[in-house]
Amino acid sequence: MEESFRFNDDLGPAKIIHVHEPVLGLKGILVVDNVARGPSIGGLRMAPDVSTEECFRLARAMTLKNAAAGLAHGGGKSVLFGDPRMPADRKQHLIRGFAHALRNEQDYIFGPDMGTDETCMAWVKDEIGRAVGLPAALGGIPLDEVGATGWGLYQSGIAALPFCGLRLEGARVAIQGFGAVGQHAARFFVEQGARVVAASDSRGTLIDADGIDVQALIARKHAGGSVCDHPAGDKRPADAVIDVDCDIWIPAARPDVIREDNAERLRAKLVLQGANIPFSAAAERMLHRRGVLIVPDFIANAGGVICAAMEYRGATQKTAFDAIAERVSQNTTQTLERARAGAITPREAASQMAIERVRSAMSTRRFSIF
Repeated sequence: MEESFRFNDDLGPAKIIHVHEPVLGLKGILVVDNVARGPSIGGLRMAPDVSTEECFRLARAMTLKNAAAGLAHGGGKSVLFGDPRMPADRKQHLIRGFAHALRNEQDYIFGPDMGTDETCMAWVKDEIGRAVGLPAALGGIPLDEVGATGWGLYQSGIAALPFCGLRLEGARVAIQGFGAVGQHAARFFVEQGARVVAASDSRGTLIDADGIDVQALIARKHAGGSVCDHPAGDKRPADAVIDVDCDIWIPAARPDVIREDNAERLRAKLVLQGANIPFSAAAERMLHRRGVLIVPDFIANAGGVICAAMEYRGATQKTAFDAIAERVSQNTTQTLERARAGAITPREAASQMAIERVRSAMSTRRFSIF
């Protein structure tokens, strides 16, 4: 194993499976963390630099996210080594091979994640019959297309605003990672009166204090461009989005983009974590001491998995979006009230709440098993 990472506790992980097929050039990992509440749902992430540690951290985040959202599912995650921009036939070959290798792992349901989409889930569904986030043609609710996670981030933001003395009208929003999640979050916030003053992708940061034309920027991204191809605004390096003076900062890209070495640069009052594990634990504590309100990932970005779980049971998009609005808003409020009452960080409060729900489910199982 390439990492020195070793972690387990009474919650999990239940199993870690490494899949390696040298002839196919296939290398992937599945972590099923905890299934006390039901079979795990978690995305398939594809990137060249994924790891066992990242996979476990994401799987644990899914355990907490699904419990906090009140879903009858546990937490799991899978990662596949490779460039997600590889030729489609090669990508399909690897994803189908990975799914086939995990065909008997009934405790895990595939979903889309960074580097995969509804087409990838259609391949998995065809291969093993166990996937969510499917194309509409297969009866799915395509999460990236409809913006389920972005809708949840918006609902979380509305619930969090009173806790940091902000109003939505005129609020300045900066988005780190202007992909599917970031684009939809931007759209929902702007439609209700906020301004997106910065957006970044892997090629740079676009800044406009007067407000970016979000629809035009989304169209440019869909055409294969970068935020820096937008005709208006100031263009800077990708990490300059950290320095933007704003009210709401939304990380919607990779893990650990904010760490101890750059946390002091963040100039926001409210953070809605659209990505999974986007801040290191130390960075979150530093920012909490500074008075920055951070709604943790498994509370703020639960819209996608709520939608996926409801799709799995045949719900409509409207029913799923109504459930996202209700559950994410309620959980954000409960988390922040608990944090305030206990003088603890929102992540500590959210973790306490989710773990209580997991342990309650574990207590009903016949065996003491994850």
